[in-house]
Amino acid sequence: MSRFKKLIGDVDLTKDLTLLLFIGGLYSLSAALSNTFVNIYLWKQSGEFSDLALYNLAIVVLQPLTFILAGRWAKKIDRVIVLRIGVIFLALFYLTVLFIGTNASKFLLLLGALLGVGYGFYWLAFNVLTFEITEPENRDFFNGFLGILTSVGGMIGPIAAGFIISRMEKFTGYSVIFGISLTLFSIAVFLSFFLKRRPADGRYLFGRILAERKNSLNWRMITNAHFFQGLREGTFIFVISVYVFISTGSELALGTYGLVNSSISFLGYFLVSRLLKKEYRKRAILIGGLLLYGAIFFIVFEVTYQKLLMYAATIAIAYPLLLVPYISLTYDVIGRGWKAAEMRIEYIVVREIFLNAGRIVSILGFLAVVSFFNEEKSIPILLLIIGAGHSVIYFFVRKIQFQSA
Repeated sequence: MSRFKKLIGDVDLTKDLTLLLFIGGLYSLSAALSNTFVNIYLWKQSGEFSDLALYNLAIVVLQPLTFILAGRWAKKIDRVIVLRIGVIFLALFYLTVLFIGTNASKFLLLLGALLGVGYGFYWLAFNVLTFEITEPENRDFFNGFLGILTSVGGMIGPIAAGFIISRMEKFTGYSVIFGISLTLFSIAVFLSFFLKRRPADGRYLFGRILAERKNSLNWRMITNAHFFQGLREGTFIFVISVYVFISTGSELALGTYGLVNSSISFLGYFLVSRLLKKEYRKRAILIGGLLLYGAIFFIVFEVTYQKLLMYAATIAIAYPLLLVPYISLTYDVIGRGWKAAEMRIEYIVVREIFLNAGRIVSILGFLAVVSFFNEEKSIPILLLIIGAGHSVIYFFVRKIQFQSA
């Protein structure tokens, strides 16, 4: 035990915090196994960037709408139940993919909607539980250690999935991977029964917390930052994996890409969560954002597998530097906000609205580009524009100030 304490540092590991880390880790492993390959599964059936964009657009439109509904429900029933509803929809997504098989590309909006609803319920519950279970003193540790678990899942998942898919005929391997993801989600639901019940009461004041942006500079700045975070994520989340597949024609190569990325980010999250001091948070966000933008230049002019691996390694260093302090800062802003204890759910929902608004603008921009211009020439230009999203985050968070107690 003393060795374990030495590994994690001076952190009080409560039962709920440990359970939440395990649930987040299982989710990450399941997502690492399947999420990237769902886009490739659809790409192999359709071969159209616009179809992938429509599928991802359905996800990011339904996700914030579900967040609003899930937030209202979380004020009436236990948040753990909301989390389970999310996992049921995620399970329905994989069951539907398995059922419709090679006709999946004909049901893009349905599949995207199921995933968006699942994400909305799951992440609302997970984010609220994170806010309630962690404290400012252990928040950096939690976000960093969750990043480590996500990286471990990212190391195991894609390479295992790529190996299985490449060894089986046609789409058989995809069915196996989607089935494994279903099982992992089920285990996460089982663990959720051991979380302490955390009832919420009071009115659901979503509109009031949205309007709080006028009263609080910190809240306005952090929500603006989340819009620009989403601006990059919306398109990059599916374009890069397709680039890897196009340049190699191999699911195993895509799995190797994931292994390289997650192996480096594993070390990054561990070091950042252990070593980064509060006073250096904003500087780390700036450096991480600049690295993320710089990485784009590996892939915009000429896409090769070697350059994609260099891109993967660079963003694996940049994301821990950016996300660990950025997520902690976000929760600190919420924690010091107007009636934070009563309105924590509304704060989480509004944050997600801005994040997904950025993603929606990003994908709509991508759809416009591939519809009206030559894909080969226009996509790199678009990536250079929306890819600046994470770099812009710093110019908002640097204005955030906390009054000393």
